[in-house]
Amino acid sequence: MPEPLNDQPIGAFDSGVGGLTVVRAMRELLPTEDILYLGDTARVPYGNKSPETIIRYSREIMTYLRSHNVKAVVVACNTASAHALSILQKESDIPVIGVIAPGVQAALSATRSGRIGIVGTQGTIQSEAYQNLLRQYHPDVVITAVAAPLLVSLVEEDWLSHPATHLILEEYLAPMKAARVDTVVLACTHYPLLKAQAQRVLGSDVVLVDSAQNAASTLARKLMTGGLKRAPSEHSGQITICATDLPPQFSRLAERFLGEKAKAIRQVTVG
Repeated sequence: MPEPLNDQPIGAFDSGVGGLTVVRAMRELLPTEDILYLGDTARVPYGNKSPETIIRYSREIMTYLRSHNVKAVVVACNTASAHALSILQKESDIPVIGVIAPGVQAALSATRSGRIGIVGTQGTIQSEAYQNLLRQYHPDVVITAVAAPLLVSLVEEDWLSHPATHLILEEYLAPMKAARVDTVVLACTHYPLLKAQAQRVLGSDVVLVDSAQNAASTLARKLMTGGLKRAPSEHSGQITICATDLPPQFSRLAERFLGEKAKAIRQVTVG
């Protein structure tokens, strides 16, 4: 007999380990839910791949997650959200949530001046997914978008409070300060770990929008309105982490991004 829909796990995926910041936010908001996370580490990064390739990878991962009876999927990857989300949503009969729209909506709610900054990877900034959606909702918005390719490596090296990281952030965020933005979207799932450093560079008057937190909030609303939320329980849900390759540092990074001890990580094949 199949288990009730609201007891089935939530699926989430990213090209690598960064999407675990989204899982961490999901865990904080939905502590009793089971989560199945897949990091496509064998094919990371997605940012330098063509849109057609990213769509193919995303479809393959969706097929894997659906084979494990997930009740909703969070595309915890900015690049996959930019190129594949609308296709996955059309092809799926369960909720599929990305990280871009929740971040855009939160930024528009937060801004007072209509001057918004976006900092992300090269692929995300070049896709203009954030810029286009911001303009769709607010045609007069003034956008300063900066690609910050070094930040992912700094996070993965655990240089969160290193003086070099502060200097690099100052360089990347200088155009935001010059443009007098009052809101900045952290448009990469690695960046929540740099939030405190970025706040120091930009100053306390600038609102930092964390797409991980906002994607988790959107998911929670979808589960509630769709009758998919798990019944209250005193037990925490289980987090299952899978990866398409297991490089030596994956477990260490997974625990840092997740903020808790990661149980056994499974290597799986998709596609």
